[in-house]
Amino acid sequence: MAFVHNTEVRCPHCGKTHILQVYGSINSSEDPSLAAQAGDGSLFIWECPGCGQRNLLKSELLYHDPDRKFMIWLLPEGSLDAAVAPGLENRIAEIATHLDGYVLRRVPDVSSFIEKVGIFQAGLDDMVMEMCKYVTKMELSEKAGAKSDAIMAAPFRFFRLQGADNEMVLSFPMDGAMQGVNVGFNVYEDCRGILGRNPSVAESAEGFAKIDAEWLSRFFR
Repeated sequence: MAFVHNTEVRCPHCGKTHILQVYGSINSSEDPSLAAQAGDGSLFIWECPGCGQRNLLKSELLYHDPDRKFMIWLLPEGSLDAAVAPGLENRIAEIATHLDGYVLRRVPDVSSFIEKVGIFQAGLDDMVMEMCKYVTKMELSEKAGAKSDAIMAAPFRFFRLQGADNEMVLSFPMDGAMQGVNVGFNVYEDCRGILGRNPSVAESAEGFAKIDAEWLSRFFR
């Protein structure tokens, strides 16, 4: 059963405050419709009753998929004060000890959350995907000339698998618009092989680990 609580939000457009009912946790097998809204991002959009502005909700959410055995903890940056943070770390450690065989991840924003859900629902490994994104960035930057640095700095996201060969589609912002690049699944398999030969990389992902480009930079540059 989903956990619901009230929270106060302020519209950045008109400045008025409102009380919203928000979800603190969702179980995808018990609440498939809510899980679908979380996965496509619509769950995190709220409309101001005062001015009609559509805003992004920034609140904590624990997403649980018992069928695929993964949990994603959405913990927006700045959503906790210093007094609450130590207690959260204890909660993370306690939950992790009871979830043998689960993939546990922590993400700081809705965009990262949506990407993680998509990766795991596609049956992929997010650590391997981070390396795929890095390799793709390197290949694109070598051909980009003056835009090389911009490509390396851009946040690449997994979008979907497509076609009979499971070609990966990655998206990234460039020149004020979202761009897409298709990547052969052989890149994923090559990266999976590299990580398989470096078990210390996977061993670093304990508890609700934050697996992103910053994490990867500790091992591959």
